[in-house]
Amino acid sequence: MVEPITVGAGFVLGSGGMLYGFRAWKRRNERLRALALAEKYSTSTRLRNVTGGGMRLVINLPQLRQMPQHEQESWRIRDNFRDQNHMELGLIQPEVPEPDPEGDEEQERVNEVEQRRHWIDAHALPLVQHAALVSEEHIGSGIVAVEEDEEQEVNIDERLQREGGESGVVQISLAWDDYNDLDLHVFTPSGERIYFNNKMSDCEGILDVDMNVRPVSNTPVENVVWKELAPLGTYKIGVHFYKHHRKRRTKKKCKFRLRVITHGKTKEYAGQMKYGQAMQMVTSFTLSELTKEGSEF
Repeated sequence: MVEPITVGAGFVLGSGGMLYGFRAWKRRNERLRALALAEKYSTSTRLRNVTGGGMRLVINLPQLRQMPQHEQESWRIRDNFRDQNHMELGLIQPEVPEPDPEGDEEQERVNEVEQRRHWIDAHALPLVQHAALVSEEHIGSGIVAVEEDEEQEVNIDERLQREGGESGVVQISLAWDDYNDLDLHVFTPSGERIYFNNKMSDCEGILDVDMNVRPVSNTPVENVVWKELAPLGTYKIGVHFYKHHRKRRTKKKCKFRLRVITHGKTKEYAGQMKYGQAMQMVTSFTLSELTKEGSEF
């Protein structure tokens, strides 16, 4: 005779297995659908490899406003889920008092860096989990900035020169205009993520400028660069509103500009984030060899 508890346990385990299988099947279908959309709406550009070795093909994945309305609505549902995930993982930092204008600046800098280190240590796993969720997105939230009169609104080159930022075959730069701390996250073809806690990747990407850990500038910039060799594959670029600094009435809404240079070809994106919002996947591109099969691009 089979004990009732054994039957009940088997039923629960079986139901759990079916639910897990259904969720895995659903996630797989969502990924396949996202990849199909990305392929349908992506654009391709032939670029000369500035370091020699033939041509390169850059495939830019689509932006939100390029998508049909029903796909935009689907993206917003996913974005709301990412916001909820960001909150549930405890990645929203508490408000801090405005810095004392008469305080010891060096000591304040040391304290801020130390607080950031403790926060990273405590939230390392949630940060990885949230970044992994964001990296699944195949539609960028940025808006390509193509108007010539807008391109000079933020002079990224001047800021990079001021901070000693390098240039290279692939260069990704983020700029904004207040004392908040925004962070650049670059998901590399090797599967690594370059950000403030991992400034150099095995594939030779480097975060060489990281600003406003302490609110020192209202014209900050961040920069990730591959100086001479950039790996083939897909690059995804995220922006995270890490911390709201209450200095000189800096607001919880922050406009930003993102510039992507690939083998001398420049694209700029504009966006806006609210403090507490999930990391935004601003754009993504794939760098590959231009083969005879890809010559129609």
